[in-house]
Amino acid sequence: MRILIIEDESGIADFLREGLEEECFAVDVAHNGREGLSMALINEYDLLIVDWLLPGLSGVEVCRQFRKEHAQVPVIFLTAKGDLDDVIFGLESGANDYMKKPFAFEELLARIRVQLRLSGSETVMMQAGGVEMNLAAHRVTCNGKDVSLTPKEFALLEYLLRNRGSVCTRSRIIEHVWDIHFDADTSVIDVYVNFLRKKLDGAGCGALIETVRGVGYVIRGE
Repeated sequence: MRILIIEDESGIADFLREGLEEECFAVDVAHNGREGLSMALINEYDLLIVDWLLPGLSGVEVCRQFRKEHAQVPVIFLTAKGDLDDVIFGLESGANDYMKKPFAFEELLARIRVQLRLSGSETVMMQAGGVEMNLAAHRVTCNGKDVSLTPKEFALLEYLLRNRGSVCTRSRIIEHVWDIHFDADTSVIDVYVNFLRKKLDGAGCGALIETVRGVGYVIRGE
């Protein structure tokens, strides 16, 4: 899952990035409204977190312009504005949710999960070939046996399971599992797929991920 944070306060942006990456999201950050809108329109995101008061272009205007192209992608506002009129104005500009600063990260994470479920992007359980992934519990099992994965391995497996039956190209994997600033050398994906395969093989599910030579990887079957 890929999230864009548009926040001009670097401390808040870094805090959010680190927290969300620990939860296995791929995260991009923009520090002003124009840059954020450009990134949001060019790239494919599952959710946007937008500060209201941004240099260059306000969060409200970012949301309005983004909505012209992307009607279904959830947008959550972060702002110091907390009056009822401000909340209504923000929601009517196209936001799906609204959080007042300061905020608890756990609450924001819960709201993100809710919005992703409502948009159809988030599921709690996924499975294929004896592998079960529980996103809520952050747990992976193979034929009932726990498989310990690093955050990046977990995110990679999640993306492949989420797109089960479709070939995932290396460029698409880089975009959704790593952030936009990651080095363009996609050979790192092959390394992580090998890590993942070894761990799944140790639990009896090593044949889950298929290589499509010259293209990428796919998980097939039920």
